[in-house]
Amino acid sequence: MSVLPVDTLDHSDSRASGAGEPGTRLHAHDAGLLLLRLALGLPMASHGAQKLFGWFSGGGVDGTGQFFTSVGYPSGKAMAVVAGLSELLGGLGLALGLLTPLAGAAVVGIMVNAIAVKWGGGFFAPTGMEYELTLAAGAAALALSGPGRLALDAHLPGVRTHRAGYGVAAVALGVLVATIVLLLRA
Repeated sequence: MSVLPVDTLDHSDSRASGAGEPGTRLHAHDAGLLLLRLALGLPMASHGAQKLFGWFSGGGVDGTGQFFTSVGYPSGKAMAVVAGLSELLGGLGLALGLLTPLAGAAVVGIMVNAIAVKWGGGFFAPTGMEYELTLAAGAAALALSGPGRLALDAHLPGVRTHRAGYGVAAVALGVLVATIVLLLRA
């Protein structure tokens, strides 16, 4: 099995060229999508680990639950678990390129809620929402574009060839679920 250098460009249709099969040419955008997936997915997974396990100086479920209660969410501990799992699994899914549209939807949903919590604090850090907005936009972009061929999705039947409709439906699902959760917030 020979794989050509990442910077080799092949402008043929990736579906017709057997995307994900041995011996096919890699596109430069596949490497770019891998970098984007890792840059978004690993920090998201780390934030989830902070919420669930208290790793990386996180609050764990108890501390995060108290925070969620303080900003108006009912059942703070339950919301902490949901947010932590969404961030951990969504982040890992993005990083690995596994079920990418759904992973992107999880991150979009969480970030919509994070933006709502930080709303009114301006745009720029530390109190603004620029980081959350960037993560949401990146996750939506990956859900819409697909993970590229350097992803686990490239080897799974049914999701091997990404369709734009999957991405659109996933982003809509993420926004819809986020909106429902926001309606629960006091």
